[in-house]
Amino acid sequence: MALALHVIVLAAGEGKRLRSRCPKVLTPLWGRPSLSYPLDAAAALSPERTVVVGGVRLDEVREALADRADPAAPNELIFAHQAEPLGTGHAVLAGREALAGAEGALLVLYGDGPLVTPELLKALVDEHASNDAPLTILTVDLDDPTGYGRILRGSDDQVLGIVEENDCSDDQRLLTEVNAGLWILDIHPGLERLAGVTTDNSQGEIYLTDLAGLTVAAGDKVATLNWPAPEDVLGFNDQSDLAEVRGLLRQRILEQHLAAGVEIVDPETTYIDADVTIEPGARILPCTMIEGRVSIASGCDVGPFAHLRQGTVLEAGAKVGNFTETKNSRLGPGCKAGHLTYLGDAEVGASTNIGAGTITANYDGEHKHKTLIGESAFVGSGTVLVAPVAVGDGAMTGAGAVVTKGQVIEPGSVWVGVPAREVKSSTRESASNERGMLDS
Repeated sequence: MALALHVIVLAAGEGKRLRSRCPKVLTPLWGRPSLSYPLDAAAALSPERTVVVGGVRLDEVREALADRADPAAPNELIFAHQAEPLGTGHAVLAGREALAGAEGALLVLYGDGPLVTPELLKALVDEHASNDAPLTILTVDLDDPTGYGRILRGSDDQVLGIVEENDCSDDQRLLTEVNAGLWILDIHPGLERLAGVTTDNSQGEIYLTDLAGLTVAAGDKVATLNWPAPEDVLGFNDQSDLAEVRGLLRQRILEQHLAAGVEIVDPETTYIDADVTIEPGARILPCTMIEGRVSIASGCDVGPFAHLRQGTVLEAGAKVGNFTETKNSRLGPGCKAGHLTYLGDAEVGASTNIGAGTITANYDGEHKHKTLIGESAFVGSGTVLVAPVAVGDGAMTGAGAVVTKGQVIEPGSVWVGVPAREVKSSTRESASNERGMLDS
């Protein structure tokens, strides 16, 4: 019979050592809050119930996860409040009411553990389902176990308990097998025993780790799964930890794109957020940053020194080059924006050329406005388009033109000057011929 699975994610930490303005679990990591990563990994297992335990800043956590808290969703998030920060065991107990009536097993995760993978969680759940223990603990071996709770074993190699760093004896500090923090327990005996844990320790807190000793004392076995990749369970407490976690996540994202057939010329200088979609056959050149929800089609070239921001869509064969920034903009097939350009809130048609130094002035100090550029247009170098403006198919602007707010440049017309004005037909023909010679 399949194991009925429930998940609780501990997310009450304030992250004081980070000295950050946001709650620790909402620390941004490649376009997502840290908390979203363990939630995504757990969702891959299709749990029946997922509980997020927050602390004094629970409202901020709830708001950050608003898009996940859909009552119609099969795995709706349930939020629970830990009124006081009295330890990990106390945090799990804070979610007890939200788990009322639940049967089966409870998987305990941490919101500041963004490197956890679905493969790891599935292995832990499978291990628990296959043994007769009411508690299964994930462990790892560390060359330097400082700061971690040590696994205590008897002469028969069975788990006797866990001792936290601050409560370790000198001999216990030499142990290298540590509690990785990820646990799965049978709900009813687990929560009942946890409710009996005391605060008789150096921190005056209810340690979740004390549940291991209570389980053994009750005559039950504590099982373990030793995981060979310690980096998968890394969390962060200070900025140094955060830098390490951020680097590992970045490398994973890049490896996923490389494996899918994306050419990343220099991964060491390329930064790509987790929600970026890149089709095989695209090429990302050095010193490029791609942030937020961005979509890049096959055949596109991006960079070097390009910055693609939230809402950018590059259709097949589009090119965004040196020191060009885009935001909330769509570039049609074969469109080129090669140099020193800002495209914000813009729609650019197929085969249009955006000259060096072009700016869509999309913000008037209060509101953002749209720039529409048609197909096969030619925007001259240094053009400023003061949105809202529209440039028709096949139209052309001269170098340095300033197209003022509200203007509509008709298809095929040529506009030059400051402020830009349409030129006469003879001049237009001359400009179009000149452009043809330059393009040839």
